[in-house]
Amino acid sequence: MSSHAIVAAEKKRDAMAEPRRRSARPTTGVTSALGGEPRVSLLPDEVHDFHKARRVRRRLVGAALAALIVVGVGIAGAFVLSTSAEAALAAARERTLQLTEQEAEFSELRQVQSGIALVEAGQQVGASTEVDWKKYLQNLASTLPAGVTITTVGIDTASPFVDYAQSTIPLEGSRIATLTFAAMSPTLPSIPAWLDGLATLPGFADATPGSVAGQEDGSYIVNITMHINSDAFESRFAQEESE
Repeated sequence: MSSHAIVAAEKKRDAMAEPRRRSARPTTGVTSALGGEPRVSLLPDEVHDFHKARRVRRRLVGAALAALIVVGVGIAGAFVLSTSAEAALAAARERTLQLTEQEAEFSELRQVQSGIALVEAGQQVGASTEVDWKKYLQNLASTLPAGVTITTVGIDTASPFVDYAQSTIPLEGSRIATLTFAAMSPTLPSIPAWLDGLATLPGFADATPGSVAGQEDGSYIVNITMHINSDAFESRFAQEESE
């Protein structure tokens, strides 16, 4: 081959390689501070763009899968909670039904208990102003001097539904009953001694002597008005309730 032919072939080869050299771009092609050699990538831009797009697609797919997993876990958790709540609700309804059935079995007992409670309340109200007058008069007679007997008795007492009228005189205590009685004494009575004896009775509030009248046989009739306070109440049912 002649020299002219060799020169022509080299020019042709250089002309074909020129576009590739122009399209080539450096990678990290700048010489580093440590004296590294410059490098260039001979791949076209389309190849690099393809690799970038593929990496982006992989990331998007990964994010979508992660989102699907999170949603799936949330749905599963909500299902478990819903199932537990439904089971608890069913158990509560079953328990309520059982209690209702048991309550129906004891409905008659409750009615009896309500009736007993009503009777007990009536007893407490009705006996709230109760005084054992027979016992009280026996105790009153025991405070009188020997030979003195009670001839007449009058009692004005409180009612469970109406308050007892109180005195308008200052310094007089509250009262729940007024007891007036006449006593016959064979001798001239000592009124202060009688009043001292009456003061020992339960519920004694005050006592006022009335007239003293002499009789043909030499005896005397004495009238006394006595007020009684709430200490004289029996309070039977209140005591049973407190016990």
